[in-house]
Amino acid sequence: MVHPTAIVDPHAELSDGVVVGPYAVIGPNVRLGPGTSIGAHCVLEGYTTIGADCQIFTGAVIGSIPQDLKYDGEKSELMIGDRNRIREYVTINPGTTGGGGKTVIGSDCLLMAYAHVAHDCRVGNHVVIANSAALAGHILIEDRAIVGGLVGIHQFVRVGTLAMVGGCSRVVQDIPPYSTCVGYPAQVFGLNSEGWRRVGMSEEAKERLHRAFRTLFHSKLSMSNALQHVVQTIPSCPEVEHLLAFIRQSKRGVCRA
Repeated sequence: MVHPTAIVDPHAELSDGVVVGPYAVIGPNVRLGPGTSIGAHCVLEGYTTIGADCQIFTGAVIGSIPQDLKYDGEKSELMIGDRNRIREYVTINPGTTGGGGKTVIGSDCLLMAYAHVAHDCRVGNHVVIANSAALAGHILIEDRAIVGGLVGIHQFVRVGTLAMVGGCSRVVQDIPPYSTCVGYPAQVFGLNSEGWRRVGMSEEAKERLHRAFRTLFHSKLSMSNALQHVVQTIPSCPEVEHLLAFIRQSKRGVCRA
């Protein structure tokens, strides 16, 4: 179902059940999965692949060239999974050669109005990015993270799984998994207990994460000594192991309390 005012390049691939609204523009290298709907005045271009049952609302611009002065017209991709809701006037750019040539967004995400996802970002599944939040290039957002409204995230920063970043925060260092962070710059404020409840985290894992966070973020130990202390004193579980690995792999440093 393509509205007569829409412009769809004959080389674009539209699967069964795709709906294209008034005045939308779809370029030649765009592929749309079954059941995906494109709202009025949207622009989809570049080497962009969008999965099944996505909803893209009015005025979104998906796949336009990266806002990077080093970009020189090379082929790069944007991959978007299934069942995503991309609200009004969201902008998402493909990758660059310097970042692997690909921007990836998982499935079951909600990108609220005016959010921006820049080149070479990797966004996981079940992620929420609220209104007017801006992700600079090369950012990693792990599964089930929530980024609040008007948040700005610096290049190469990582946001851990089940983390929540409070509105209007300035994020210049990695946000640890399972935490809540807020501030200018962002600091660890507490634990995302509501997120834990939603995913049905076990009481054992919660207790061990509480102990780990007290050592890592509320003690006077250096981070290296705190990591060692957690390994020695807290029984292992997948959640604690992920938290420790995330911190060890940090290149920009991790937000502290």
